[in-house]
Amino acid sequence: MQNPLPPLGWLRTFEAAARHLSFTGAARDLNMTQSAVSQQIKALETHLGQPLFHRRPRALELTEAGITYLPVVREAFRTLIRGTRAVTGDRQNTVQVQCNITFAVNWLGPRLPRFRALHPDVHLNIFTELWEPREMAEGAAVEIRYSLRPADTVRTELLRTDHYYPVCAPDYPVTLETLAAQPLYDCSNLLSNWATWAEEQGLAWPDPPITHATTYMVGLSVAMAGGGLCLAHDTIARGLIGQGRLAAPFSHRAAMPEAYYLLLSPQAEETPGALAFADWIREEIARETG
Repeated sequence: MQNPLPPLGWLRTFEAAARHLSFTGAARDLNMTQSAVSQQIKALETHLGQPLFHRRPRALELTEAGITYLPVVREAFRTLIRGTRAVTGDRQNTVQVQCNITFAVNWLGPRLPRFRALHPDVHLNIFTELWEPREMAEGAAVEIRYSLRPADTVRTELLRTDHYYPVCAPDYPVTLETLAAQPLYDCSNLLSNWATWAEEQGLAWPDPPITHATTYMVGLSVAMAGGGLCLAHDTIARGLIGQGRLAAPFSHRAAMPEAYYLLLSPQAEETPGALAFADWIREEIARETG
């Protein structure tokens, strides 16, 4: 008699493929090859006796069977998580947090003592990225992402919008007339850039040479050292300005197309520490922006 339950690994692969609607996305999450993901999905479909996905030329779609089966599989994994915690006693409330390095150093780090004081039992592992990833890293429960609106592959909410503007050392001599002749720095591949900042206030912008880096940290470091100006925004620069390490020499602030988003993975919903951290992030942002 055939075992009515398919292997757990097949179900895990199905959940990941359904979440991304992509075998490639599932393979990246699970550290598997795309071929292995496809083979496991076919094996699961054979086991169930019906297809779970429509294979379109550029995307996957869940069949009616897939739509019905997905919430069952997800609830089964939640039950396993709850049961495992009940057996082990959940001795370590560890939360994996993912964010970019500039946010981690200039915003999150200085505020972590407040979180620690409120939640001494929650242990954070913080993974920093130079480029904002398209998907959450495997194992990450919470991500703070700076980008255009992410795809809703996981629970996603807007944390804050922001404004961008030039910053430099407090005693750096610069005017709007001499700005384009200064050493200028910026973070790569953003819509919030020098040209758009200048255009928004009607400056004649001669397209001067700009040094780009894959993180705001480079430009901020140069600016603090008195070596030029970089673009920044309140989330990463307000603290440095308040400490007297940076100054904003011009009054104009442009609205950023990019924003900060809070992403919660499915396992975060079952992890009290992750929910506590997410609530704390919301409260900290509300304190600043409210």
